[in-house]
Amino acid sequence: MKVYDVLIVGTGASGGMAAKVLTEHGLEVLLLESGPAVNPSQFKTHALPHHFAFRGVGSPSRIRVDGPRAASEYTPFPGYYAEFSQHPYTTPKGQPWDWSLRSRILGGRTLHWGRQSFRLAEYDFKAASRDGYGADWPFGYQQLAPYYEKVESYIGVQGRREGLDQIPDGVFQPAFEFNCYEHLMRKAARAKGWRMTSLRVAQLSRPHRNRPACHCCGACGNGCHVNAFFSTVAVTLPDALATGKLTLRTDAVVRHVVTDGEGRAKGVGFFDRQTKKYEEVFAKVVVLAASTLESTRIMLNSASRIHPNGLGNSSGVLGHYLTDHFTAGSVIGLLPELVGSKIRNEDGTANASYIPRFRNLTGQSKDFLRGYAIMVRGGSQLFPAHANLIPGFGAEYKKQIKKNHPAWVMVYARGEPLQSKESRVEIDSKIVDAWGIPALHIRYHRTENDRNMLRDSFQNLRELMAAAGATVLSADESLSTPGAISHEMGTCRMGNDPKASVLNAFNQSHDVKNLFVMDGGCWPSSTCQNPTETMLVLAWRASDYLADRARRGDLG
Repeated sequence: MKVYDVLIVGTGASGGMAAKVLTEHGLEVLLLESGPAVNPSQFKTHALPHHFAFRGVGSPSRIRVDGPRAASEYTPFPGYYAEFSQHPYTTPKGQPWDWSLRSRILGGRTLHWGRQSFRLAEYDFKAASRDGYGADWPFGYQQLAPYYEKVESYIGVQGRREGLDQIPDGVFQPAFEFNCYEHLMRKAARAKGWRMTSLRVAQLSRPHRNRPACHCCGACGNGCHVNAFFSTVAVTLPDALATGKLTLRTDAVVRHVVTDGEGRAKGVGFFDRQTKKYEEVFAKVVVLAASTLESTRIMLNSASRIHPNGLGNSSGVLGHYLTDHFTAGSVIGLLPELVGSKIRNEDGTANASYIPRFRNLTGQSKDFLRGYAIMVRGGSQLFPAHANLIPGFGAEYKKQIKKNHPAWVMVYARGEPLQSKESRVEIDSKIVDAWGIPALHIRYHRTENDRNMLRDSFQNLRELMAAAGATVLSADESLSTPGAISHEMGTCRMGNDPKASVLNAFNQSHDVKNLFVMDGGCWPSSTCQNPTETMLVLAWRASDYLADRARRGDLG
């Protein structure tokens, strides 16, 4: 029976980083992926809508139609988006959770992520100490700063140094130049007393580590065949394979962690995706990086005599404190100065500009806790997003769309919801997936804090557009559906107290010393910055810790 040093479940951002770091430490690693393999050369990066029979959207006979997210003719790969019919979940009536943007494919969501790479700040790690709500992280910014530097130097991040404490500066490649709408919106932001900067994105503006710079084709959501943005298949997986220490197995749908008579992890049980044959594989250490909710689902499905409430759940916290970011209002309009101007390729230079959080930085200043950032999008893009917001028909309508095309702008707020124990996931024993594995029941609760933040953010969005002199086409004062941003966090939180958390400060189970969880499940609070860069940082740091403890023989 083969016993690996480490078994990793999941090939997304965290799993790929763990594989790279652990193999470079000399450990023999087995990496499992539930979906099929994919090669970037398969991406239809440069195809245009008129190259497809259904203009890139896809034929209903070929593309799934069972949820709000669907693959398209650009992305016809099995598992690029998980099909609800194969991967079901349930929610209470009137309490939706949108878990449709899931990937079951090699590289996971790194194939099509938004690439935003902001560091968290001391405001985020010690938020509870500042405002009294929730739990602090079990470390501060200074403990993670060296790993942020490592990650940014390794994956390549472009951005501008701003000297703002709420978004600490990092190791940046030069940012793409601002375009016309961004110059106008920066002026409007200054009128409000805000700083608008470029998004910090893991999208190369200069060649880096044998990867080419982005050529701004604008097809990032469909995968990058030249590897100009960070993904597992472009960056961490090749480096891990180059060590000769990695064994990769795709089409392995993990059901549970296998434990020994003392409750220690000794491997996992999984089904072959295609044949549905059950198998088990073994290792000295198990790392779950299957994504926030999938890792927690595996642990809940790993209940045993020694772990009756789920693996590593003596605290009773496993499954609780679920959260996601939310969009808190949006306004779409036209900038008069740009109506009728020349149409340029502005689709691929990044995916927005950014006004960092400005609320509750120097004490409690509003009737809500924490804060939000403002995203600014616009310019000439492949699909005229404003077209269905203006009246008309026929040739004159098309002329108007073309005239307005360079002038389109959208602003929306990205807010931090507060974690609460009531928001949780649990096993729904009546529902199983295509492999007979019990599915999740997801219960999520919006809070009054969310609604108060929405009121404040929407007012500021309206004022920002007014300062820009924009003609408003649409204004939506609502919160996004929970889960729709696809930044799931919590349910397996870290902390110093084993009675109030599942993991320690190095993503190691308090109860099962040879079990680590290295994805967004460990987050004790959600912050308002996108989570992926910090997930990479935590995975690298935890992998260094794991390797050091393995050398000492100190994993329980």
